[in-house]
Amino acid sequence: MGAVTDDEVIRKRLLIDGDGAGDDRRINLLLKTFTKWCNSPGSPEEGFTQYQRMLSTLAQCEFSLGKTLMVYDMNLREMENYEKIYTNIEQNITSAHEKIAECKKEIQKAKRIRKNRQEYDALAKVIQQHPDRHDTLKQLEALDKELQHLSHIKENVDAKLELRKKQFHVLLTTIQELQQTLENDEKSEDDNNQESPVEIGD
Repeated sequence: MGAVTDDEVIRKRLLIDGDGAGDDRRINLLLKTFTKWCNSPGSPEEGFTQYQRMLSTLAQCEFSLGKTLMVYDMNLREMENYEKIYTNIEQNITSAHEKIAECKKEIQKAKRIRKNRQEYDALAKVIQQHPDRHDTLKQLEALDKELQHLSHIKENVDAKLELRKKQFHVLLTTIQELQQTLENDEKSEDDNNQESPVEIGD
């Protein structure tokens, strides 16, 4: 047989000793008493008394053994109960991790919604600073009418300017013709003066 370990010795000692109330000592004492009783040449009364003591000691050992077995069974049930509790705790931990993951997703979703709302509020404030579509269309119509009016004025001004250019051109042509005529007249007069003799008085 292999060497007996300390754990096995302690386990056997606890099984013999029960709950540690000295059952091993009682058994050893019972064995010594039984051996002494068997080899004792005493009177029957002393032997009967010794016999009653051994029965009492044996009853105490049986009671301790029964109590130890009950404690052992109770410990087994407690271990089963602890296993169930442990399994339940593991399931609760797993469920808690799943709930935490779901809560993180909900938090991310809530943050995204909050960010979108903040962006929407900022856009709404910017939009509120500008006129609405109806007013903008009115302003565009007014600007279009004003543009048409200015375009009409420009056409009139361009037409007048073109007319003035033509009139100015006619005026310049007339002045040039007049100047040419005057120059021709002066030249003719000079020629006439040169051809007629100068009369000298007698």
